[in-house]
Amino acid sequence: MIKNTKMLVDELKEYINPTAKIRRLVDSRELFPIVRGLYETDASIPGYYLAPIIYGPSYLSFEFALAYYSLIPEAVYNFTSATFEKKKVKRYQTPFGTFTYRDVPSDAYPLGIILHSENGYGFQIASPEKAICDELYKISPLKNRSELEKLLFEDLRIDQDEFFRLNMTDLYEIATCFRTQNHKLLQAYVRRRVKNGSNY
Repeated sequence: MIKNTKMLVDELKEYINPTAKIRRLVDSRELFPIVRGLYETDASIPGYYLAPIIYGPSYLSFEFALAYYSLIPEAVYNFTSATFEKKKVKRYQTPFGTFTYRDVPSDAYPLGIILHSENGYGFQIASPEKAICDELYKISPLKNRSELEKLLFEDLRIDQDEFFRLNMTDLYEIATCFRTQNHKLLQAYVRRRVKNGSNY
């Protein structure tokens, strides 16, 4: 269970020095510090449960979400999340892993977010379509369709069959809210595949 300092002080108010008691609980491994002012009682929980609590508003996306949906073959140990209007990348090193947060456009932020609940913890994660759009947002502008295909299927190693099982309508509509060269290329690519009957 996630607890903040105020919750713990309230729980330990019968002690003369609740702050000292918190330190002893940490030393005895009954409490595990996450970031300043936040603690977890279970050292074995998946780090992604903690991502929205550490910094927000945010939702899991980018490489983590692509791996979560098995769109890319590599395991990802950095819990990557999207934010908006924060203006800079934030990174937290914790006993539960590394957590990275970066902006996406405000208009695009609320689209394609899925709320999950596991083992009493709730977290938000991008849909597969949104995760691809978010990933394209942090990549330098591509020149043409060939570069887009190389990026998706060679550099990111997204499984091509799985890619074309995605909801192409959602992918196209989410991409329109990013208004970048990469997303215009993605829109054109999706239009062409659908027109040719390759949306499978």
